[in-house]
Amino acid sequence: MASEFTSTLSTVKSESRVQHENKNGANLFATCLLFQLQSSSMLLAIDVGNTNITLGLWDGHEWRKQWRLRTVHDQTVDEYGVYIKALLREAEAAQQVRATIISSVVPPLTSTFIQVCCDYLGQEPLLVEADTNTGIKVMTDTPSEVGADRIVNAAAAFHLHPGNSIVIDMGTATTFDAVSAKGELLGVAIAPGLGLAAEALSNRAAQLGRVALEAPPNSIGKNTVHAMQSGLIFGYASLIDGMVSRFKMEMNAFDANVIGTGGLITTIIPHTDVINIVEPWLTLIGLREIYRLNR
Repeated sequence: MASEFTSTLSTVKSESRVQHENKNGANLFATCLLFQLQSSSMLLAIDVGNTNITLGLWDGHEWRKQWRLRTVHDQTVDEYGVYIKALLREAEAAQQVRATIISSVVPPLTSTFIQVCCDYLGQEPLLVEADTNTGIKVMTDTPSEVGADRIVNAAAAFHLHPGNSIVIDMGTATTFDAVSAKGELLGVAIAPGLGLAAEALSNRAAQLGRVALEAPPNSIGKNTVHAMQSGLIFGYASLIDGMVSRFKMEMNAFDANVIGTGGLITTIIPHTDVINIVEPWLTLIGLREIYRLNR
């Protein structure tokens, strides 16, 4: 009788252990499946600028892929849609985008990209506007006039490097953003972009042609090409040095981080000592953080 009881008890314990192991296995499988589902849900961040369109694919852990495209102002919804779908297929993420966020300073293309997201990605995007929660307080006279890219860059700078910072963005325009340690966009300075200045020289001065945007051997040019290159490269490096000095003084923040970004920032970096952080994809980082605040 005791032997039968012991045998029965062993059987019950064995079955209980199997059930427990099966339950743990099921939980582990569910956890792995949930992780895979979460990993397959990606954010597509899009920044539409006058010269370039930058896109980034965030998988929740890292940037899976980043692109910098030339802005074509008369491109249609279908043309941009087909292009973006091709990029996503290349990144093996054609069916994985679950959210989109857009900042744009090109009003005609803003509606184009909203439609692209709806028609080709099946997503209604979050559009960064004046009333969007960005985590940044805009302290200018008319906050609604501040470009979305300025606010997005300020959000990224404040997230990455809490404290006072100056953001230099070298794109179509060369912009300087003053960001306080309280997360305030104190104000902005805007100058013509390096490429725009070079183009204006060659277009408006009959004897001056196009030159490569690279530093000449010396600041004192001995020929026309080197003279133009000196004015452009060393001139813009001096512009940056001078504006950063003025910003730090007005902010009373002489230890402020100076962050460089934009498509042309690497052209100037070797010729100035004031930029201590370079982040080419700063706007995409800002878009990612703003999405997190609003999801």
